[in-house]
Amino acid sequence: MSHEFGMYIHSVMERAAHEAQEAGSATIEAEHLLLAIAAEHESTTQRLLDEAGLDHPAISDALEQELKHSLSTAGVTVGDLPRPSRSPKRPSRIGATGKLVLDRGMATVASKKDLRPAHLLLGVLQLNVGTVPRALALAGVDQADLAERVRQVVSR
Repeated sequence: MSHEFGMYIHSVMERAAHEAQEAGSATIEAEHLLLAIAAEHESTTQRLLDEAGLDHPAISDALEQELKHSLSTAGVTVGDLPRPSRSPKRPSRIGATGKLVLDRGMATVASKKDLRPAHLLLGVLQLNVGTVPRALALAGVDQADLAERVRQVVSR
């Protein structure tokens, strides 16, 4: 793993822990990683997300819409949801979807020294089920197309 990627992943994980804490989550999940990637000022991932209309506020909105949609599917009617209770402790554990993101993103390279920030975004986009894919679909994002554009960038 390159020093540059190591610094990037550390920064993303710190931000993802903050996002999880703000959401009241006990673990760092895929949605927290996506929000953290969007908040980082890394040119390649920022450009790819911007082209898809996915800045940090747009992702937050999509995740909120996904939650409302999931609750309504379960028969729960909600108006504007109150902000989640902030967790008193910053999570340090990575949840199941967070682990999938890391595993899938890192599995896209032959050698860890070739890892780049966009590989982490690719790990998020390779999720087929769960909160993030549902949120992206509700936001009108073609996840497969975005994943393909990320693959093209990381294969250069």
